Amino acid sequence: MTDFGTRLARAIDERGRFCVGIDPHAALLQAWGLADDFAGLERFALTVVEAVAPVVGVVKPQSAFYERFGSRGVAVLERVIAESRAAGALVLLDVKRGDIGSTSQAYADAYLDPASPLASDAITASPFLGFGSLDPMFETARRHGAGVFVLALTSNKEGPEVQHARTADGTVAGDVLARLRALNADASPLGSFGAVIGATIGSSEEELDFNGPVLAPGYGAQGGTVEDLRRIFGSAARWVLPSSSREVLMTGPDVSALRDAALRGNDAVAVLGG
Repeated sequence: MTDFGTRLARAIDERGRFCVGIDPHAALLQAWGLADDFAGLERFALTVVEAVAPVVGVVKPQSAFYERFGSRGVAVLERVIAESRAAGALVLLDVKRGDIGSTSQAYADAYLDPASPLASDAITASPFLGFGSLDPMFETARRHGAGVFVLALTSNKEGPEVQHARTADGTVAGDVLARLRALNADASPLGSFGAVIGATIGSSEEELDFNGPVLAPGYGAQGGTVEDLRRIFGSAARWVLPSSSREVLMTGPDVSALRDAALRGNDAVAVLGG
């Protein structure tokens, strides 16, 4: 079994660092001329998979956009995960789960255990019930060679009221990053436990190099640029995954146009590796 950090480093080397969000929200379905229903969801999501999963290193479906259609929507999500992985892309499932005890373990089993039809290469998680509440996810990820990306410095305007709150040793965000640094200690070439840090946070006084990957939403249509990523992350930018959905997805439904947009995105962020 190869751990997630090693597989991600290989994917970045072979396919690039650009992460494409597969987010079938209502406005995008409408822009494609599709109805906001199960049939529209299925056509949209699987067209995106066909276009981008064979050429990018990481895809990031947002679970909520599938869950809103009930069990049939979740069945489409299962296909998105399976078909993306079959095409060679790593799947980072954006679920932002965070709970305690047996419930945290159940989320881990649902998304990280290969026996589950929703099993992905990595998930996003919220630490704001206490970092230790995520232990079942970390332990399950280790057991199955998966990854976990923990919210640290998000770009939404409400985030700082929690993430910048002071602790005895610094800030909540700083504590999250320190805990991730400890989890990733001695990992090579890269730890399997990452952080979510927005491409539009402006700046940070925190130490952002923790020997793990960074998911950087907000790149592209939401305003984040390559220059922003270089300024925010410095030497740690080599392990940043700039994530974009609208910038790519608005070029559909033509498969070639979607693929070309994903490749352009990959080319644009390649400079972060050196």
